[in-house]
Amino acid sequence: MLDKFAIAAALQETGTLLEIRGGNDYFKARAYKAGARAVAELATDIGDLVRQRRLTEIKGVGNALAAQIAELYTTGKSSFLEKLRQELPAGIIELSQVPGLNLKKIEKLNEALGVASVADLRAAAEAGEIRDLKGFGAKTEQRILESIDKFENRSERLLSLHARRLAERIIEYMQPARGLISIEPAGSLRRWKETVGTVRLVAAGEKPASLIQHFRRYPPIIQIEPDEEKNVCVARLPEGVKVEFIAVRPTDYVATFFRATGSKEHLRRLTRMAAGKGGGSSTMRKDLARIKSEADIYKAFGMQYVPPELREDEGELQAALKKKLPKDLITIEDIQGMVHCHTVYSDGRNTVAEMAHAAEALGMKYLTITDHSPTASYAGGLTVDRLKRQWDEIDETQEKVKIKLLKGTESDITQKGALDYPDRILEKFDVIVASIHARYKMDEDQMTRRIVSAMKQPVYKIWGHALGRLIQRRPPFACRVEEILDVIAESRAAIEINGDPHRLDMEPRWLREARKRKIKFVISTDAHSTRDMLNLKFGVGIARRGWVRRGEVLNTLTVDKFRNVVRPSANRRYAKGV
Repeated sequence: MLDKFAIAAALQETGTLLEIRGGNDYFKARAYKAGARAVAELATDIGDLVRQRRLTEIKGVGNALAAQIAELYTTGKSSFLEKLRQELPAGIIELSQVPGLNLKKIEKLNEALGVASVADLRAAAEAGEIRDLKGFGAKTEQRILESIDKFENRSERLLSLHARRLAERIIEYMQPARGLISIEPAGSLRRWKETVGTVRLVAAGEKPASLIQHFRRYPPIIQIEPDEEKNVCVARLPEGVKVEFIAVRPTDYVATFFRATGSKEHLRRLTRMAAGKGGGSSTMRKDLARIKSEADIYKAFGMQYVPPELREDEGELQAALKKKLPKDLITIEDIQGMVHCHTVYSDGRNTVAEMAHAAEALGMKYLTITDHSPTASYAGGLTVDRLKRQWDEIDETQEKVKIKLLKGTESDITQKGALDYPDRILEKFDVIVASIHARYKMDEDQMTRRIVSAMKQPVYKIWGHALGRLIQRRPPFACRVEEILDVIAESRAAIEINGDPHRLDMEPRWLREARKRKIKFVISTDAHSTRDMLNLKFGVGIARRGWVRRGEVLNTLTVDKFRNVVRPSANRRYAKGV
């Protein structure tokens, strides 16, 4: 019998092989990969689902996929996967990741030269064996060598969301490992960076070597990279994902966890500062060997504790030395209200009632419904008539829940900088989130004027997903950010810190600039479903990276204070004084 991780790995391999085979297998490949993710994240025992014939209850798993899962669980193999392996050349998954190699070329290389891995491919190219094959030649052989170099030095960066899910699966897989005492994510993931190049995990146990061996058996691993350090294992997962697993004895855990968290620049600066005090790197290593907590590390150098999110060598160590780091960085426990949420009235996937119950279950005291305005017709923007129907439904729902429901809008900022809806409607909302959803390619001058005009509007508004970025898909639009921040500092406005893992807007550097101007923030999830509300931690993470304090975030306030501050007709002096 296979566990869920081995089953997920087999489904992932099946999907990848179908993808490589091409033809009409595209949608089938996607189904297998989605099934792999769903199985890996299962909270229910996979064996129970198989025995009770309830596999189709897993999201995205139909009868055909359920049959494959059941076969894998009961027999330890999949006849369909075995058939695919026989049809396709050995090493096809690894070789297909080399740029420029397609299935046809890999088949020729395999048949003629027995190439079944990237190492085989390099050896054949360096020996000059590929150039003599029909359809290749000397130039192709050279390009293959260059592609291998790119492949071996590639850096696939994951969204923090995906990296965190992967880390959680590996941590779950490691739990039964004999002698495991603790395991936590480090590196960029712990520092809440927007993207992660290497998923780094640090584990502690009396026998680190056995933990390494347990990790090496993690089913999705397709390649183990050579590493001279005995306590480190670097592995590649499908799609080039890189995982670094570090295992140490409990006495070395804190120091190792600290170094693995980074950043490199932060650690270098700390070493230089230690050297300036007569310490140096050797003294620092001795100090690290004696510490019992990360706070002790900074204390040894006369500094405040520096939270992981701040460790980027952006002035945090100098501030820690002067005892001027914020002591009340925002935490997820500080948030009292869920702001910027969509329902089925526009492009959300859940009803008002469903969103209300979900927010209430998360311990929120209030929920702001902010569906799109009329200009966003592509997203089901609400006309005035539909808005009235929504308000009636909010009132009906309010009678059935304890959480306070606030009526809001995500108003489009038009091309000329106006807000959607007539003033008489805008003034009736509890909250206005003002966002740009179109004409992202305006030049810097035009976009700056557009946003400045919106921020000068007399109603109180929150600048939503401020610079419009979609991480790895769309860069921030061009505008003079500091000029806009200067206007906001003197206007009736605040800035949203958007917790959608694909946005995480604004960037930390701009949050710090906003803080200098004493601008207030809200931390939102931009939730389009009840599940999206769980992304609040990402908003808090990016806020902490921007050094944002509890008192600077408006939705840490009670519902009455929050509504008094953000309502469109809010008194500016009251809002500034919060």
